[in-house]
Amino acid sequence: MNRRVAIGTATVEFSDEGPSALSPETAARDPVVLLHGFTGSKESWRDLREQLRPDRRVVSIDLPGHGGTRVGIDVENYSIERAAAMVIRLLTEVLAVPRFSILGYSMGGRLALFIALNYGAHINRLVLESASPGIADSGDRAARRHADAELAAFAESAGIEAFVKRWESIPLFESMARMPAEKIDRIRLERLACCVKELGRSLRGMGTGTQPWLGGELPALRMPILAIAGALDLKFTVIGEQIAALVSDARFEAIGGAGHAPHLERPREFNRVVTDFLNRER
Repeated sequence: MNRRVAIGTATVEFSDEGPSALSPETAARDPVVLLHGFTGSKESWRDLREQLRPDRRVVSIDLPGHGGTRVGIDVENYSIERAAAMVIRLLTEVLAVPRFSILGYSMGGRLALFIALNYGAHINRLVLESASPGIADSGDRAARRHADAELAAFAESAGIEAFVKRWESIPLFESMARMPAEKIDRIRLERLACCVKELGRSLRGMGTGTQPWLGGELPALRMPILAIAGALDLKFTVIGEQIAALVSDARFEAIGGAGHAPHLERPREFNRVVTDFLNRER
């Protein structure tokens, strides 16, 4: 069930599904929150939502700059800090869900990690798909901020079709070309539905170069953590292994035959790994 609510000055659109969405007392397992990546939306989780919702409440959220969520034109509203506070208020105040598991992909994974570090009392389990703790070196962060600002300016001047063409040509997404044509077209339509001004604000406000470096805080995490990456994505395979090595209750899983987006490229294998992790005994 798609819903839209006001949280402060923002309007947040999200999907709330599963046996406990309307009757919390029927919940058999803890709810799970799904956070999409850049140019995605709550609809990016179609396959995983269908797998989880028969016996688990599933909340998938349009993040600032994406889908139906609107937070204003101030770039500060798109920061990882503001996005995290928005997610927590939605779950705890609007939906009355004090504890939940959370899964984030890429940009959404960086947000999920930030939430786990800053609002850990609310988090049962954490799944990080193709996600990093940010950039450690301040010079490298500055270079990434400059690159994100350039990409934002290109989107705003060239328009959504030119931007999506450029975005899809990034080597990081090369393996996605192997997916069925129908799925490729569906993902492209989702990207083409984005607003370039909103994407620009997201890049400037919540890009990897803008967020704080979180790597030094990883050993403080105490909840069970699953880091996932596609085996073809060598950069994020290394990052996932590093995250798993730094956290006491964490493990890393590589999805064979997938690149940066295993939930789209190998949904059956990805969903199995995630479901097993969410269902296992602590």
